Parts: sequence; structure tokens; C-alpha cells
Amino acid sequence: MSDPRQAARAIDALKRGWPVAVWGSAGAIRVLAIETADEGRLADFDPDRSADLLISGARAATLKLANQRDAACPDQPVRVARMPWTDLAGAIALADPARDLLSPLQGPFRSTAIGHADAAAAALELARLAGLLPAFFLVDGDDGVAATVTLAELNAYSDPGGLLIASRARLPVAAAEDAEIVAFRSSVDATEHVALVIGSPDGRPPLVRLHSECLTGDVLGSLKCDCGPQLQAALAEIRANGWGILLYLRQEGRGIGLVNKLRAYALQDQGFDTVDANLRLGFAIDARDFRVAARMLALLGQERVRLLTNNPAKVAALEAAGVAVAERVAHAMPPNPHNRAYLETKRDRTGHQL
Repeated sequence: MSDPRQAARAIDALKRGWPVAVWGSAGAIRVLAIETADEGRLADFDPDRSADLLISGARAATLKLANQRDAACPDQPVRVARMPWTDLAGAIALADPARDLLSPLQGPFRSTAIGHADAAAAALELARLAGLLPAFFLVDGDDGVAATVTLAELNAYSDPGGLLIASRARLPVAAAEDAEIVAFRSSVDATEHVALVIGSPDGRPPLVRLHSECLTGDVLGSLKCDCGPQLQAALAEIRANGWGILLYLRQEGRGIGLVNKLRAYALQDQGFDTVDANLRLGFAIDARDFRVAARMLALLGQERVRLLTNNPAKVAALEAAGVAVAERVAHAMPPNPHNRAYLETKRDRTGHQL
């Protein structure tokens, strides 16, 4: 039986700058996250300076290192041959797009055959789960690592089936004094999600909003996105409907984490839209997993909902996970000068029906 705790250990090791082995169908690779490496760790990991680099297809396309097929799939791993001049600083420049426009990379670089594509793709997913840039030093084998993980163990870690209700309590909020908060926790993933149940079931499908965590918008009132206004408007609309549920999902930055979201913001300040910013960082346009929301609804006894969203992908994801969407209810916020381009990008490039 696959032990998902192995994936948790691997994620923790990557955050700490320790090497990890990932086993795929054709063997193992050993990786060291470029972002958390330092000269000492790199020397221990790769004493003869021969380790190649591993980046995503999206990042490789930005660097003109991916073929057309790779460029079409952001999660496609690309192995970049190590050049004699590629030191830690050079690897950081290859991994982090922050200074792409100021300091063009010194090459040439070339991609090379990747013999463990499934293991390499799993490593990129581990980086995302750790909130790190998806870029590694890479060698074949599994010697001298802090943690080892298999594809089955990573899949078990990502399965929301282990999510359970941990606690619930009455929580009067400004939008609704008769609200109840329900906390969910998994024995595998330490992330805690919550639901706010407003009103009581009345025979109708609940009006449901899937709201992904946004520290900058929800807490700090950022004007770069529409998350804060969406949250408050959703609570008000659920209250007006009589009953419903707001799911607050801990998937910051469309699943890439707070630090990487702020990196995307910095790229937006250079003129890239939200889609291209994510791709330049090496991530998918949207890395969220809405199976978590479906599991939360199932635990709350709701198999049929009215979904408050402009995002057809949320409708499709819930229905694929077994939750019937009786109706999509539009949920559009007026733009401001700081987020107008962001909203237009959501409409034009990610299919939001604003």
C-alpha cells in the first residue's frame, strides 16, 4: 500500500534544501531544488559539477529550449544539459524569470533526452506543492538523499479522499449571523480548508461559492485582483438566497503558493499578463485541484448545488468529481484601474464568462 507520508517528507526536504529521490516507471532520479540550494549543498549533491538542470516545459519555452510539443504542455519536464559555466548563480537565473528582461541569459544552452519523464514530472509537482520554483539540479539514481518518493505515493498524497471534518462551530459573521464554520483536515496533507454554511437546508440545492485563498485580496484589500470583493459579494448573495455554502480553499495563487504568486505579480509589473506570468515561472495557468471542494461538499451531504462562478472549469471539475451543478450563477465584480487588465485576461485567455 502506498504511503502518502513519503510525499510529505519529500516536500519538507525540498523546502529545507535537501536532495530528494523520485522513483518513476524506469528508475529513479535525484533532485536538488535550485531555489533552496546553496554552494555547500550543491557541492555535496554534485561534487563533480555534472548535474543537469530540470525545468518545466513552460519555462523552457520562455528560454527557447523546448520543442513545440513541450511548449504546449507547461507540466512537460525538460532536461537542460549542464554547461561548464553553469554555476549556482547561472542555475538561479535559468530558474527564476525575475531578471529575464534585465539580464539575458548567457548561453548557449541545449535540452537533452530525459530518461525518466514520469519521475521528472513528479518532481515538478513536488516543487509546486512545496511552493518552490519548478527547477532542479538533476542526476540519475537515488544515493545520498533525505527522502524518497514514488509516483504512487505522490498520487496518494494528492488524493482528497482522506479529507475529514475536524471541527465545527457557530460563527456569526457580518454578512450572516446564523452561519456555521466547518473545518476540514487530512491526515496526509496538513492544509486545512473551511466551509461557511449560511442558513439551513430548505430542500433546494445550496448556492455554493468555491473561493480560493487570496491573502493579498481577502485580507489586505489588494486592488490587483477581484478576490476580496468576490468573497464579500458571495457571502451577501448566499445570505440573500436563504441558504448556501462558501468553501474557502487553501490554494493560494491558483495553486502555486503565496511566494510564487508574488513573483507573478512582479512579472505583471513588467508588462506580462497573469497567464504569461505563470508560464514564465514554469507553472500551469491554473494548478488548483477542485476535487478538494467536491470532497468537502460530499462530507456536508451536498451532491447537487447551484454554483456561484464565472469559471466554467469549476463547473466541469465538480461534475467530474461527482457533484451535480444544477445551475451556474454569474458572479462578476466591476473593474478598477488596477485590475481591469487582469479581468480582461480572465475573460479572453481563461474562458471566464464575465
